[in-house]
Amino acid sequence: MQDSTAQDSVPGTRPPTRVLIGSPAVGLVADPAPGGVVLLDLGADHPSRAGLLELRVWPAADDPARVGRAEVIVGAMHRGAEKLYEVRDYRQILMLADRHDWQAPAAAELAIALACEQLLGLEVPVRAVWLRTLLAEHTRIASHLGFLGYLWTRSGHESPVPQLRELLRAQLQSLTGNRVHPMINRLGGLATDADDDWLDDELAATGAAVAIADRADELIMDLEGASDRIPALTAELVKAYGISGPAARAAGVDLDLRSRQTYLAYPQLQPELATAAPSPDGSARSRLAILAAEVRSSVRIVAVCADRLRTLPGPVSVRLGKIVKLPEGEVYLATEAPLGTAGCYLVSRGEKTPWRLKLRTPSFNNVAALEALLPGCPIDDLELLMASCGYVVGDIDK
Repeated sequence: MQDSTAQDSVPGTRPPTRVLIGSPAVGLVADPAPGGVVLLDLGADHPSRAGLLELRVWPAADDPARVGRAEVIVGAMHRGAEKLYEVRDYRQILMLADRHDWQAPAAAELAIALACEQLLGLEVPVRAVWLRTLLAEHTRIASHLGFLGYLWTRSGHESPVPQLRELLRAQLQSLTGNRVHPMINRLGGLATDADDDWLDDELAATGAAVAIADRADELIMDLEGASDRIPALTAELVKAYGISGPAARAAGVDLDLRSRQTYLAYPQLQPELATAAPSPDGSARSRLAILAAEVRSSVRIVAVCADRLRTLPGPVSVRLGKIVKLPEGEVYLATEAPLGTAGCYLVSRGEKTPWRLKLRTPSFNNVAALEALLPGCPIDDLELLMASCGYVVGDIDK
């Protein structure tokens, strides 16, 4: 991923076409000719609607209808989050942590909170462990539905996805007071607890996702011809670019940290985990199919967590002092966020702010692989390819 301005007018080659994936209201007029602009709109509730990703695409010399070379242009949303962490204390960091992947805010908070707690040697109450697990899977459902919603956009049918995702946001709001950024994780647990009425509503809201996942499977079957025209994401590309999450599993590389690491309540939830793609051939269909399978898996996990929480007494947090200082040292901790491995590398020098905090976000690696994946893709099928590759722009430009 680099600036190719100097290469835009290479003698004997066509100028690149700019492909902008995002809201159609970007103030540009579509012009698919070489050197023009192609605007891709992946649906009303697709994560691409917030933030803009740009590709520079050169047509193949032997077939102008296909991509010959592509470059990914990133950085337009870069906010320097990692530098901001260095001048904020550990409580303030958690308030910022859920803003780069706004599809999965609770997951972003969780990775940093767990890393800090590990360095502190802090044991979190059991009830908090189960509620954190429930919220992580709630987030997974909402995130995956955002990408699956493209299937209805492509087929021309009215999509039930925006309404359900809004209901899931309302669920977070009723628990935390915040609709998009819950800011519920704290060092030592959670800011608030869930009562039985909220758990009832949560089961109803997440349970509705099963029918949507089942319908998504039917729509995925209709993609067979188009999906076969798109280059497959091979296991070799997954390993070369550090791709993780559903995209890796769809290529037959199982890197699900929920089954490979001991964190949260996942050791007790192994039967409910869906860790294998229905057809792991690396195709666009496979990537979308595993999202649908994981939605059903997450619904099952939420149900088990809710049942456990109904009978589990105790607090959801450990009381800490007004000022929290982590001991000197360093730690790396990774979790399985909806789009893949979300890692936090933290270096402490015994102060109330981190000396260094580096995030490993899955979207960056997933998008980096596009430069190897796009060549050979028909220009007309770019929408399907991009819709099946999980990314959030803020998760790239953190």
